[in-house]
Amino acid sequence: MTASRPLAVPDAWPACSLEDASALLCAPGAKFEIDTLSIRGIPTRVWKQALPSLAALVAVGRSHGPAEFLVYEDERATFDEWHRAVAALAGALRARGVGKGDRVALAMRNLPEWPVAFFAVTILGAICVPLNAWWTGPELAYGLSDSGASVLIADAERLARILPHRDDLPAWRHMIASRVEEARPAGVERLEALIGATADWGQLPDAELPVADLSPDDHATIFYTSGTTGQPKGALGTHRNLITNIYSASFAAARAALRRGEAPPEPEPKTILLAIPLFHVTACSATLMGAVAAGHKLVFMHRWDTLRALALIEREKVNATGGVPTIAWQLIEHPERERFDLSSLELISYGGAPSAPELVRKVHELFGALPGNGWGMTETMATVTSHSAEDYLNRPDSCGPPVPVADLRIMDPDGERELPVGAVGELWARGPMVVAGYWGKPDATAATFVDGWVRTGDLARLDPEGFCFIVDRAKDMVIRGGENIYSSEVENALYEHPAVTDAAVIGRPHRTLGEEPVAVVHLAPGAEAGEEELRAFVRDRLAAFKVPVRILFLDDHLPRNANGKILKKDLAPLFAAT
Repeated sequence: MTASRPLAVPDAWPACSLEDASALLCAPGAKFEIDTLSIRGIPTRVWKQALPSLAALVAVGRSHGPAEFLVYEDERATFDEWHRAVAALAGALRARGVGKGDRVALAMRNLPEWPVAFFAVTILGAICVPLNAWWTGPELAYGLSDSGASVLIADAERLARILPHRDDLPAWRHMIASRVEEARPAGVERLEALIGATADWGQLPDAELPVADLSPDDHATIFYTSGTTGQPKGALGTHRNLITNIYSASFAAARAALRRGEAPPEPEPKTILLAIPLFHVTACSATLMGAVAAGHKLVFMHRWDTLRALALIEREKVNATGGVPTIAWQLIEHPERERFDLSSLELISYGGAPSAPELVRKVHELFGALPGNGWGMTETMATVTSHSAEDYLNRPDSCGPPVPVADLRIMDPDGERELPVGAVGELWARGPMVVAGYWGKPDATAATFVDGWVRTGDLARLDPEGFCFIVDRAKDMVIRGGENIYSSEVENALYEHPAVTDAAVIGRPHRTLGEEPVAVVHLAPGAEAGEEELRAFVRDRLAAFKVPVRILFLDDHLPRNANGKILKKDLAPLFAAT
């Protein structure tokens, strides 16, 4: 069952230009008033009314009191119970010597105690290091060593992976483990001994948070890049970075309403199925921060399972979900989708990976939900641009315009010259969401962060109104005989075919041309399409030199990392024997 909501573009749309919307929403005294401050010596526009720190955000979260906040399997916790657990764990960490600047690693799947640990660490002025829960033992050990974490908070599964490397990590002082047996390794404390199980949090004292001297630009997090090439780098985030996302998302919703000719909506608690891991900035920064501020309920899953997600949407009356395009596609194509009541869905949003324009239409047609998209990266602590509703319908291949505290520009390959509107070049971004640099890597920091701008490595263009179009990752562009082939352009052509739900284009070495394009696709269940049919389909839409010379088919969705990015390096071996 689905609900129908209008998504056709109104005749008088847009009722308000982007410039007029920003002028109205950001006027002096308005909620989204903008100020200019010096951040790391660079004049930077910021949200003037933004909260000063994550401690202030936790205090706002406490005000939601008895409202449900966290749901996991049969476990539930209110905002009041979560706040009690945060205060208790923060006090325990302080008693163990954790203070400002200390790194505390957090390695666990999405569990109710994840948001407890994250805020308990950061309100002390310590730096939380969320580690990729998909990493192997050696990869986790790398993150612990690279960050210099002295405390580890982990679930049982991650602890088991890390313990064999314990002797290689001399900086460790304390290990705290969640959901481990009473008989545990020596030196490992049970998290439940400090705060109890989820059901016990309501019995904890209603204590005040430990007081720490915090400022907006103090360091708060180290999120590791996805590491699709080379070793992951730790992006050093600040309290301001994380808080900025709350106001950016709220501004985007208000701007979309004005564009439609409506008054901006008042904040209203929603239920969100969080289907992506919290160690990713899209989940932590762009979702968790806003949930604490607005009083949203977050529903966690042990692991992503499409059928289970459909059941949870019905059971919990979920209003919003998404994360990466793959999740939306899997919900769309599941053969049992129609037997669930999905009428509560209002928004399916995604970022972190390119999405096909066809996905915009399907989200609304099949779910009655509005689609949402945006662009950001680990180095920008998520949101820089935001795209939804009619704007998204009109420009389904765009990731939207930047929020007004951010700037975008398109630069030539050498980074010396800004390119004109419409030209394709490297996307640079700046604003209060850009992180302070890479932890312990001054050379990489200097190469990527330039006078407040972050060099993204994305190839993009801007249209006259400022809407951004990501064309490709610079490293993913295929150069055939001197001609540039943007993989996303070919992928979008493949996505237009009704049988294709997942696609990736890579370059295969060629003796005379240098490279030639090849593709890997996944078809919808029950759909059929052959290689020559798809090649002809692309040929009807693009120049002949862009047509993949080979197309291989996978029975499952293409391999992705935890951030939703297709692992294109894993696709090349598929063509070795072809």
